[in-house]
Amino acid sequence: MNAIKSHAMSNGNCWAPNPEKLELADDEIHVWRVYLDCEERQLDRFESTFGPDERARANRFLLRRDRHGFVVTRGVLRELLGRYLNRTPADLEFDYSPQGKPFLRAEFLKRPIQFNVSHSHGLALLAFTMRRNLGVDVEFVRPDFAAYGIAERYFSPLEVMELRALPPPLRAEGFFLCWTRKEAYVKARGEGLQLPLETFQVSLTPGQPEQLRGGDSLRWRLCSLRPDPRYTGALVGEGRDWRPSYWDWKPLERA
Repeated sequence: MNAIKSHAMSNGNCWAPNPEKLELADDEIHVWRVYLDCEERQLDRFESTFGPDERARANRFLLRRDRHGFVVTRGVLRELLGRYLNRTPADLEFDYSPQGKPFLRAEFLKRPIQFNVSHSHGLALLAFTMRRNLGVDVEFVRPDFAAYGIAERYFSPLEVMELRALPPPLRAEGFFLCWTRKEAYVKARGEGLQLPLETFQVSLTPGQPEQLRGGDSLRWRLCSLRPDPRYTGALVGEGRDWRPSYWDWKPLERA
């Protein structure tokens, strides 16, 4: 097995203020932290940029909290893509992969930007890069989460062994470290559930360097993310020649 190691663990002090001008170099991945608690007028502004499919999806959510999270995440995605591409957010149009992953239609790809999005319990991460596949994932760490049943089903045997070897106070964090790292890799590969989670391995011991082990692991770089003390996350990007930057999104009128 090959292994990728990265000692860069982002933390709450690494997220820079929302810049006025966005420039995305070929050797960068930008990760944006977005807290999803927006005012109603901000929600209305986001929805005004949506296409019919996005409005229909928003209206299918039964819980207001879930609808709110979708609207903010998709609205910020449109805003940031518009800023990177010098287009208005409402002009952008998306298509979807068989797994439901959104991507920009070909007419908007004069600059070959790629993106990925994840959100959990009021916080979202959005990642952007040029000419490379990527995946991002974030999860709220629930200390009372019953992890072993899910781990036995979706983790590799070595990951289950590593999880069981952790001291009890670290097991919840270890579980979510593993889950986010695996999800980010699967999303970067773009294969969804067609790529069984037990067919590759990641490290999960808190405080230790993150590792990705698998047949194509030299193709990817894995970085851990700590957007908030209550959350853990992961970023996987294609290639080894990129550097991450971390941004803290705020509404433009308040920036």
